[in-house]
Amino acid sequence: MQIIRTVSDLEAFVGKTLDNGKTIGLVPTMGALHDGHLSLVKRAVEDNDVSLVSVFVNPTQFNNPTDLATYPRDEENDFRLLAQAGATAVFAPSVDEMYPDGTQADHVYDLGTAAEVMEGKFRPGHFQGVAQVVSRLFLLCRPTRAYFGEKDFQQIAVIRNMVESEHINVDIVPVPIKRADDGLALSSRNALLTEEQRNVAPEIHVALAYSVEYSKDHSVSATHDTVVERINAVPYMNVEYFEIVDGRTLLPVEEWTESPDIVGCITVYCGKVRLIDNIRYK
Repeated sequence: MQIIRTVSDLEAFVGKTLDNGKTIGLVPTMGALHDGHLSLVKRAVEDNDVSLVSVFVNPTQFNNPTDLATYPRDEENDFRLLAQAGATAVFAPSVDEMYPDGTQADHVYDLGTAAEVMEGKFRPGHFQGVAQVVSRLFLLCRPTRAYFGEKDFQQIAVIRNMVESEHINVDIVPVPIKRADDGLALSSRNALLTEEQRNVAPEIHVALAYSVEYSKDHSVSATHDTVVERINAVPYMNVEYFEIVDGRTLLPVEEWTESPDIVGCITVYCGKVRLIDNIRYK
């Protein structure tokens, strides 16, 4: 596996690959890799001639400096896992290399209403930062396909809007959530949980899974309330938001008949660690 640190080396790698008529599968990550990330890498390896993974903790998508400072990093282990997964190359730039003109965005992306709700409401500027780094990665890597995990359900919708508004020619491939044996959605942030918090964190998925059956005989509002009540009753847990939304527009629904595609999206603080998950109702 080739390790690429600079934009000039990346451009040379990508240029040679495309000149040879090969397809590129890109997996953008912020490192601290786990089996969820590796499931994306394996799909990229299967689908493309060349699989390229970025490892870059993007400062522009953090609106909380403490969150950025404490985000887990383990580059040596990341590279080992990527090599084992069969990645062709990894792009691991510095902040200065990624943003030679500084991190201040000089372009406002049209991300649609999908960027204004849920994460967009609670993390102002987050999705503009995501769009900034992902659009730059698309420009530099020129991928045929790009792979994103469905744990970040809203992010996929926002990136699709960005690709459309910026006229970027890339196929966005969503990959199902990878879970631990106890149901907890795999996340780099899980490494920040204490042992006690890790033991209760799976209750997020337990409550969501329970609510799918519950929803068959109850209203949207009742389903919402039972999820929030069940999770908030667990030690260390506090629901920041739970929204039951149209899976295409991400706007809230009030009735199950409003859309053929309905998803519940949740963010929970487990201690000081912010965890997200989602579940499909229909």
